[in-house]
Amino acid sequence: MNNLERLKMEISDISYTDEQLSVFLLENGLTGITDYNPQSNTNKKNILKTALSILEAIANNPQLMKSYKTEDITVTEFSENLQSRIDQLERKIRMLPDDENVYQDGSSFVYIFSE
Repeated sequence: MNNLERLKMEISDISYTDEQLSVFLLENGLTGITDYNPQSNTNKKNILKTALSILEAIANNPQLMKSYKTEDITVTEFSENLQSRIDQLERKIRMLPDDENVYQDGSSFVYIFSE
């Protein structure tokens, strides 16, 4: 599985072309054709950052925020759910350590105080 395929798993049902998704990946330090490494926290973090960028792009589209109502969801619910998912991704990205900061025993080192 490559990075582009992994990103598509993360953002299922969001329709962007492969070229557009590749630009999002490049902006977050990844290429679509490179193999996805599930053991790499940095790779996973960059995939999540890319998904976050895509959700933020959707949130910036005013056409999606027009007034309409379907059977059981309104636009305000869409906006609230989208913002909730953005917040969840931001929190998850902050919690994932980089590969450089994780030791072989699974512990990580974080600077608590700095000048």
